[in-house]
Amino acid sequence: MKKLWQGRFSEESSQLLEEFNASIGFDRNLYKEDIEGSIAHATMLSECAIITKDESKTLVDGLKQVLSEIEDNKFEFKTEDEDIHMAVEKRLSEIIGSEIGGKLHTARSRNDQVALDFRLFVLKQNKELAKLVLNLISTLKTISSSNLDTLMPGYTHLQHAQPLSLAYHLMAYSFMFMRDFERFISSFERNNLCPLGSAALAGTPHAINREVTSSALGFYAPTFNAMDSVSDRDFALEMLFNISVLFTHTSRLCEELILWSSQEFGFISISDKFSTGSSIMPQKKNPDVAELIRGKTGRVYGNLIALLTTMKSLPLAYNKDMQEDKEGVFDSLETAKTSLVILNEMLKTTKFNTDAMLKACKKGHLSATDLADYLVKQKNIPFREAHHITGRCVAVAESAGLDLSDVGLLHLQSVDERIDETALDALNLANSKEARKSYGGTANESVLKQIEVAQKFIENALKLKI
Repeated sequence: MKKLWQGRFSEESSQLLEEFNASIGFDRNLYKEDIEGSIAHATMLSECAIITKDESKTLVDGLKQVLSEIEDNKFEFKTEDEDIHMAVEKRLSEIIGSEIGGKLHTARSRNDQVALDFRLFVLKQNKELAKLVLNLISTLKTISSSNLDTLMPGYTHLQHAQPLSLAYHLMAYSFMFMRDFERFISSFERNNLCPLGSAALAGTPHAINREVTSSALGFYAPTFNAMDSVSDRDFALEMLFNISVLFTHTSRLCEELILWSSQEFGFISISDKFSTGSSIMPQKKNPDVAELIRGKTGRVYGNLIALLTTMKSLPLAYNKDMQEDKEGVFDSLETAKTSLVILNEMLKTTKFNTDAMLKACKKGHLSATDLADYLVKQKNIPFREAHHITGRCVAVAESAGLDLSDVGLLHLQSVDERIDETALDALNLANSKEARKSYGGTANESVLKQIEVAQKFIENALKLKI
């Protein structure tokens, strides 16, 4: 059977070309968007009197039958049809006849057709991902609300630094994910423009109305330049970038969950529902979910780099290289959705060992900075001198086998007689956490404001009706 584009060719395509050129194996995922776009296009052609209303109705009814066949698994996808666009159009012509079926492609090209289908698909998935990120923010906020007074060490260089609360630590991730959410929403707003009607690269001489198809498909407006419209994959690159940044954050969170679940930390116990065992060591309980999400980060980074590389040297307008734009996006989207769902559910069932966290706070002299600040504020000692005095106090505490938060006044005065009893209050771990009332600090007053910001963020996001 002759292909729809084969009029000027005298030889049949090689079987090697058939298989190498075809994208039907993966772009069949776009069937719904392809048919939605075709229905909008047929409706517009009728409104612009390019085809009759009866022809438009016949086309629309036929397209709906094709859609039904695909969703009922009665549609046969064939390699020789090349792509989802040709497969749908061929089947449509079989149903309603080629005389009317052949009119559907008036004033459009596969170039703007694929740009439309892919953009519609990505924008829909964008909303789904944003919802899943919002769920994760909500879960972190809920856990934080219950752990304002759960003390744990804060780290720099993975070394004990200063005391803080579990709530404060998890809210740091909440704000990362809030920015991720905003990136998805911003991308949607920027890319919600309709390329249909751009044709191959230069528009069309037919008197079409692109506003009609744009509105019918839920876009804000048509794209402005036909050449840009068919050669642009910014929307896909943005999606891959946004997912990559999201996975930077999920990977960091998962890395900490892996560390915290180890015997060395013992801060958390991940539910048996989201853990696995060893085939040889019966005592093992492995944090495989967190490890897999951490591992999948390289996968989504790779998909971003692959599409950037594909696009970087393409002359305008459409080139067949751009057929490589979809599989990586499909993969990253599916990876992100499944990872966000299971990460959220794992966090909901994770148990936090507050005793182990508090015990860890007794290592590493976490309140040392508070002693230095006490010397500056209460004794008017220059910070550099206060830093030196505190360092000597740490050495005394270590010689005594104590954490600085547990030393007595005599230990401190053996270093500097100016230190009085009020220094012991400054060294108290809970007081240390509460002392940092500066905007964004660890004090409950500040963390409660952060939780309030997250709650308002969630409420406002829900109003977007994503």
